[in-house]
Amino acid sequence: MVSLICTLRDHRDDINWCAFSPKLLATCSSDKTVRIYCTQDFSELPFSPLTGHGYGVHCCCFSPCGQYLASCSTDATTVVWSMDTGDIVTVFEHPGRSPVRVCVFSPDSSLISGASDGTLALWDFQSKTLRRTAASNEASIVACSFGPCGQILATGSTYGDLRIWDLALNLLQTVKNAHDLGVACCHFSPKMQNDGHMSQLRLASCGQDSQLKIWLVSRQTTAGCKLQLLYTLVGQSAPVLSCAFTADAQLLVSGSVDKSVTVYDANQGVLLYTLNQHERYVTACAFSPTMPLIATGSMDKTVNIWRLEDGISVHGDEGKSLPAVSSTDVPEDRKLPGHSRLLVCDWSEEDVLAWLCSEGLEALVSTFKAHNIDGGELICLTKDILAAEMNIDSVGLRNKVMRKIEELKTSLVCTGVPDEFLCPITREVMKDPVIAADGYSYEREAIESWINSKNRSSPMTNLPLQTTVVTPNRTLKMAIGRWKSSQ
Repeated sequence: MVSLICTLRDHRDDINWCAFSPKLLATCSSDKTVRIYCTQDFSELPFSPLTGHGYGVHCCCFSPCGQYLASCSTDATTVVWSMDTGDIVTVFEHPGRSPVRVCVFSPDSSLISGASDGTLALWDFQSKTLRRTAASNEASIVACSFGPCGQILATGSTYGDLRIWDLALNLLQTVKNAHDLGVACCHFSPKMQNDGHMSQLRLASCGQDSQLKIWLVSRQTTAGCKLQLLYTLVGQSAPVLSCAFTADAQLLVSGSVDKSVTVYDANQGVLLYTLNQHERYVTACAFSPTMPLIATGSMDKTVNIWRLEDGISVHGDEGKSLPAVSSTDVPEDRKLPGHSRLLVCDWSEEDVLAWLCSEGLEALVSTFKAHNIDGGELICLTKDILAAEMNIDSVGLRNKVMRKIEELKTSLVCTGVPDEFLCPITREVMKDPVIAADGYSYEREAIESWINSKNRSSPMTNLPLQTTVVTPNRTLKMAIGRWKSSQ
């Protein structure tokens, strides 16, 4: 059977991806952060959260050795982090400065990223250089997976196409409309068969058509490759957003907009379990390569950890639905001092001092008091200000302060904020909302920065903006003002 053993509640916005290494779990979110946990007890590592991205983080993946983690974002970068220290190793800026939706390491530690403008970039991680690029079409590339041999990769787009490429980014095969309305995720099975003349492996894909599909990918040494559809799995009633194989390729898991997680026999296409514990869309799922664990992430801002109990049978009762079980939750977040978390900019100096004490930074109380730091000044602090103007000499202490401030910024948006008050780009409450040509409202600074970086497509639809002129949304601004006053 499968049981829920832990629920992680550290992120402040939608969970977008989960990834395991042999010893760690990484999760990333629209709150701009990546969090790292030890899989022994799911305690968060001291250097977590990682806060180098300017916008929401769409995807994260470990290098084959587990020593590095890559994450990609709407900010058009793929950042590689050290899992020893949490430091940034390198930053890859996607060609064209388009938002990066997916990234994945190859078995030989090459790194590929796929972007909203339909381009792929293959990076040499060792030399930190761009090896080559390729373009599929104008649709966003939102799914990517390397085969276990590292010689081919699959991509999926919002147009619904599945494409197979070689390492030179030559297109080998295309399946048009593999998923009606768009592919959401794809994942190669870790196992393959090779008889010297032909290699065969399985590829799972899922999409907006509410289907999960298993394909047989055959590649001959003297020719291209062929995709054959083996199974179409319809165990979920709404778009399927994520899928993943176990390390032994025996099981396949998927997460859906219907809030469910399904576990299948990957060899026979038989539904084994339906897990119902998330309160909103399930956007991410992953199997541990070394432990019988599944991680699932959701728009309810939580990550659930499930254990596959010993003796689980791949021929179990079809469609068995597990009852709700109690979970070992991370304690609820401490209340922030002073006013509502949305009003940190209005904190008094006393509120800031209380916050320092609540975060274990009592040693800095006298320094902050001497410099009359209130809430508005707190969230504008930088490492340079801490060192040069406030004379905080300890590098470790400065880094800790900045991590806590970044956590504070991501916590400005609390549960219950109407979604229409949040800028789709920054995921923060808007101060100066404007309407763009796509009909959506954005924070003025965010959409103007988006347009100025030569992104002339809509952040929401990926379609070209007919004009770059924006119009103030005074009605929305007044509504946000009234809502803030009521908090």
